[in-house]
Amino acid sequence: MALQGPIPVTFDMVFPHGCYVVGEVEQVKDFDASTNGRFVQARDKQTGELVWQVAVMDADPTLKPAQKTVAVKILAPVQPVPPAPMAGLPFTPVEFDGVSVTPYVNQAGRLAYSIRVREMRAPRSSGGRAAAQAKDAA
Repeated sequence: MALQGPIPVTFDMVFPHGCYVVGEVEQVKDFDASTNGRFVQARDKQTGELVWQVAVMDADPTLKPAQKTVAVKILAPVQPVPPAPMAGLPFTPVEFDGVSVTPYVNQAGRLAYSIRVREMRAPRSSGGRAAAQAKDAA
């Protein structure tokens, strides 16, 4: 089969309504390498890069409250810095580049996806996204 490992997707496929940072960027723990009192940060199995995590809120209005917040894993050699907050907004809008998803079955036996990205940045102009969505709808 041609698909093996993470599946490359676009930001707009995962977050068509955008998303917002709602947590701090944190190190992801390597549970196998960490020992009692010794924290070891996880590394991506394919690239060897350090793995970071940030909680984001999906802006999709059709999602149930429990589905809105998801963890996005960021592969980067140093801790990524979220975009600067925007005046008048309670949360910071964010976009990601180099997005991939890995499907898995969660503890409840349901299909879920792990979201990994290569870069976190401020959104491009929202007018561009709205224009693209209007064009797709036409």
